[in-house]
Amino acid sequence: MFWCPGCDGPHAVGIRPPGPQWSWNGSDTAPTFMPSVLSTYEGADADTPDGIPSRCHSYVTDGRIQFLADCSHGLAGQTVDLPDWEAHESAS
Repeated sequence: MFWCPGCDGPHAVGIRPPGPQWSWNGSDTAPTFMPSVLSTYEGADADTPDGIPSRCHSYVTDGRIQFLADCSHGLAGQTVDLPDWEAHESAS
């Protein structure tokens, strides 16, 4: 799992069966997941009209998230450092 600052929530990727699988470089501090991570969810982002599912599509490479242009949130088209998981976990 990694914290997504665009969605302000976690995204999970499978690296072992069962279910879809992503490759992972084994790094906890600068992970790379392949292929891209696509997450759709009910509820609108601020930039998405009501009734249209929100979408987050990104590549996570060497500890950075590259948000693709088809994201429905405000970080679409930007690349940001992967946030520290513990900071979000302790804030909950």
